[in-house]
Order: sequence, then C-alpha cells, then structure tokens
Amino acid sequence: MHLSLTALVAVLPAVALAQGASGTGKTTRYWDCCKPSCAWPKKGNSPNPVKTCDKNDNPLNDGGNTKSGCDNGGGAYMCSNQSPWAVNDTLSYGWAAVNIAGSNEAAWCCACYELTFTSGPVQGKKMIVQASNTGGDLGSNQFDLAIPGGGVGQFNACTQQYGAPANGWGDRYGGVHSKSDCDSFPAALKAGCNWRFDWFQGADNPTVSFRQVACPAAITAKSGCVRQNDVINETPTN
Repeated sequence: MHLSLTALVAVLPAVALAQGASGTGKTTRYWDCCKPSCAWPKKGNSPNPVKTCDKNDNPLNDGGNTKSGCDNGGGAYMCSNQSPWAVNDTLSYGWAAVNIAGSNEAAWCCACYELTFTSGPVQGKKMIVQASNTGGDLGSNQFDLAIPGGGVGQFNACTQQYGAPANGWGDRYGGVHSKSDCDSFPAALKAGCNWRFDWFQGADNPTVSFRQVACPAAITAKSGCVRQNDVINETPTN
C-alpha cells in the first residue's frame, strides 16, 4: 500500500506516540537533596543535563561535572524549583526518579511521562513528570515522585544543604505526616511540601497508568534538559 505525502504526514504523530513507553506502574515519593542521576553529562540524548544548584540553591553552571552533595566534599544538590506544582485542579507538573520496564537510563533521562492516577484520593487526576533521576527499588515502572518532605530514603544531602535532621524531615522513608509539618521547612521548599497535602491530597503511593509525552516547556525551562527528537504527542489532557 502506498500513502500520499499528506496521508503519511497525518500518521506520523501516531507512529511517534506508539514508540514512547506506556503501561501501568506505581509511585513512591522522595526528596533527598542529592544531585539527580540525569544531572551528570551524557546520561540521555539532551545536549544539557538536568540543572543542579549549590548549597544556597543557586544554579550551577558547571556542565554537570560537580560532585553530588551526597558524596564527601560534593557541592551539587537538587534545585528547589524542581518541586511539583499544580497547573489546575486536575493537572500537576513535576519530576521523578524512574525505572521503565525494558528501557534504560539513556532512554528515560529527561523524558516526560503523563501519569494518570488510578487509586487513592487523586484517582483520575493527571501529572506530567520529567525523569530527572533513576530509581527502581520497587522494580520496573516505578515513578519516585520528587516531593519536598517525601522522605530522604537511602541517601541524605538535606542535612548538609538545609540543616535537616539526620534522617531528613519526618520518617526517613515516607517523610512528613501532615501539612503543618511543612511550616518549619526552608522557604524554598514549603510550596512543594504543601502541594503534597493540597493538590495531591496526602495520597500514599497511588498506582498509575502512564504514557511518554513531549515535555511541556514549563518543565524544561526549570530543568534545562530537553531531549533531542522528543516524542510527538497531542496536547496533554487537563
């Protein structure tokens, strides 16, 4: 079968979308203040890695070469502006450490995924996250959402950067328990902590369906990381 040029152009977006990752998965949450894995050079196909910040939350212009604050003597940390935020009542933007079944870090670093929550109080809501880090302690198709106060997990640079307790704020795994716990947070992280109890309604690791989408400019403007030949997709559903 031969397609006309017009017909071929019409099917290209659908072909590109089909090539993006999709499926069902699970979410967790963390904020360890460490330099994200995708902030190192040449982790994905973007000319620039994810931006990092110094101890005072000032952006580093180092090409991604500064050692992580989680390493002895390191000075690169997660930037506070890579916290989640609500676009409207049913859509939020943010970042996550991810692990996609059958894929690898080169493919997911700085890629974006539209998550549709399928359980808990946020069921039916959507969130577009950019992969800034690599996770996978629960296996494949995991999205470890970057939420201030979500728990430092295995690593903790929040004590060095912000003077957080030795196990981070709240529980080492899971983080703080209520919105009032966000009141004592550093000013730069309060909005992201509050998001968890406002838009996210205190959801506890909801399940998701997901599909890879083109990254919104509002996300890449903060992370500085734009994949070449980003997946083509229609405007995400609000």
